[in-house]
Amino acid sequence: MNFAIPRNKPKDYLLYIWKILDLPSISFEDLVYRISFNLFLDKHEEAKTFINHALEDNLLKKDSEGNLTLSPGLKDYFEGWQEKRRKTILDNIEKKKKSNAVIKNFAHVKTDFNVLLKAFLDKGTLNRAAPISNSAIEILEKNLESGQIKAKVAGSKEEPYILEIDKQQQEIVHNCHDFVERRAKNKKFCKHIAKFFLFLKDEEETTTLKILKDLAENMEYWEFKED
Repeated sequence: MNFAIPRNKPKDYLLYIWKILDLPSISFEDLVYRISFNLFLDKHEEAKTFINHALEDNLLKKDSEGNLTLSPGLKDYFEGWQEKRRKTILDNIEKKKKSNAVIKNFAHVKTDFNVLLKAFLDKGTLNRAAPISNSAIEILEKNLESGQIKAKVAGSKEEPYILEIDKQQQEIVHNCHDFVERRAKNKKFCKHIAKFFLFLKDEEETTTLKILKDLAENMEYWEFKED
């Protein structure tokens, strides 16, 4: 992700500043002060020059009270960005609520599923798994009768991780670093596999429980391996 300040692109630089300030309008003097002494982006005279050029280039305009506002085109873009940010914040709040509910349920409700899943988790794994969104999981192949499931799981890398569970072959195949380097040799789940079982339980609880039971009862025969 690029966090560089776009100083050489006046439009992008102005939007960068406006996103930080998050104001509909502001006086010339106040904008100069904030750029110079609050944000420390430019010296006082440089800030004044930048604002004047933005006015000349119609990136900024003055409202009826003489305050500075974004030009109509930039204002539309900025308001769209605000709406996306608002949605992201609300989505994150909802995700946090769901995550807390999963963790609370797991800690206090002793269902067969919870007990079996816990056997494959190290301390803290559930806390890392619960916040992962269901949308991060894409089922590629699914045969519930045979217990064969293949999926992609979005993670920190650009390419999604592969996850395969095969009850007939008694294999769990996955390729995240945590699983390959630490979990697989101890036959434990990483956060992706834990999340996948939570996801699968909501979709098909009976089949999910059968797979977990087979894992628990026949642990010595199951293979945990890299893709």
